[in-house]
Amino acid sequence: MSPTEPPFSIAIIGAGIGGLALAIGLRKQNVPCKIYEAAPRFDAVGAGIGMGPNSLRAMELMDEEFAKMYDEIKVGNGFPEKLHEQFEMLSAEQGFGSLNGWHGGSVSHPKFERSSAHRKALLEVMKSLIPKGTVNFNKKVLRVDQTEGKKVYLTFCDGEILGFDAVIGCDGIKGLTRGVVLAKRYPEEIAAKYCNTYVYRHICTMKEAKRILGPYAENAKWYMREGRGCVTYPISKGEEVNIVVFMRDEKPWKGEQAAVEVSREEMLSDFKGFDQRLVMLLDNTQNTKPCRWPLFHHPNTSTYYEGRVCLLGDSAHASSPSQAAGAGQGLEDALVLSRLLGLVKNPGQLETAFQVYSSIRQPRAQAVVQESQEVLVAHFLVHPRFGRDIQKLTDDANKRLPLIWFHDLDADVKAAENWFKALTRQMDMRNGS
Repeated sequence: MSPTEPPFSIAIIGAGIGGLALAIGLRKQNVPCKIYEAAPRFDAVGAGIGMGPNSLRAMELMDEEFAKMYDEIKVGNGFPEKLHEQFEMLSAEQGFGSLNGWHGGSVSHPKFERSSAHRKALLEVMKSLIPKGTVNFNKKVLRVDQTEGKKVYLTFCDGEILGFDAVIGCDGIKGLTRGVVLAKRYPEEIAAKYCNTYVYRHICTMKEAKRILGPYAENAKWYMREGRGCVTYPISKGEEVNIVVFMRDEKPWKGEQAAVEVSREEMLSDFKGFDQRLVMLLDNTQNTKPCRWPLFHHPNTSTYYEGRVCLLGDSAHASSPSQAAGAGQGLEDALVLSRLLGLVKNPGQLETAFQVYSSIRQPRAQAVVQESQEVLVAHFLVHPRFGRDIQKLTDDANKRLPLIWFHDLDADVKAAENWFKALTRQMDMRNGS
């Protein structure tokens, strides 16, 4: 081995937020990696992403430049007095609740500052922080095979086969690597579960949103009614508004986990009973056909690794978006795993790193997934503990969300590093080295 040759090889499958975040963290730990992405280029599909204080801290701990560059693209609420508000709960019915005495509830914290960005802008920032040539496009993985000698081989659609000491699956909720990790011991956990919810998605200009909603457009809102809801918040430095409409669906989802086109009439029937201002905002079908996007999640994932294949982000713990915590959990994964891999001195220590990573991250991430589903039900105003009681819903959110936002990531990293060092010392003693 030459002096500059790394002691082990790492492949990351998927160039989304999770895969790029891990590459950023590994670069700071001087651990080279290769990313393999099935798409021909970086995904430019537009959507808004919310980031809590935990997400920002994970960025900072991975790479201070990452946090600084995110600061340049993020946006908060438009009104200074709403700086510390995650969102305001309002009724989706005519008058936004004012006609029946529901005046809304503020989900906020004095140490919280609302932060959102356009997904495309975030990916642009992230790809600028990894070395050129790290990402290989048009490389769809067909097979992942682990050998008795611990090597992991990737077979690609183009026929190429490459071997690595370890593979990190950042290939999303339907990713191939999830089956590789869970098939032997937890096959029932492989498939994602329907959240009994589908959504409509839209991004409009802030100018158009203000024309329709007036001052309601400039700050994050969650409009609620039984079985339905609508979230709006600013993105793109305040020039656009991200809109997501949630629809409760008690029937099983038929077909694949993919968007389904519907007619304008079908879409508008879902908006029946909404304030007309919301209907105007959402009726955006002049140039595109409306789509229903099903929400799936992974409520149970018993382990995040098998041998030298490891899961990160949505491939490990895809979640409903009701707590705006999914991307943040992926960033937390990347922080902990990159720090651990930075300590690995030889391929024989990789499984120990994955064991510690899974033990640290699995309890927290799965709790967030399960809680997010409960919150989704609550926001449909059908939860047995809350019903339509806006004060109870607000109080619950103000107790629950800080547990996500202000989780001690420094302590997680320190615990992971100490645990890994203790385990590897034990291994060395057993091996007489």
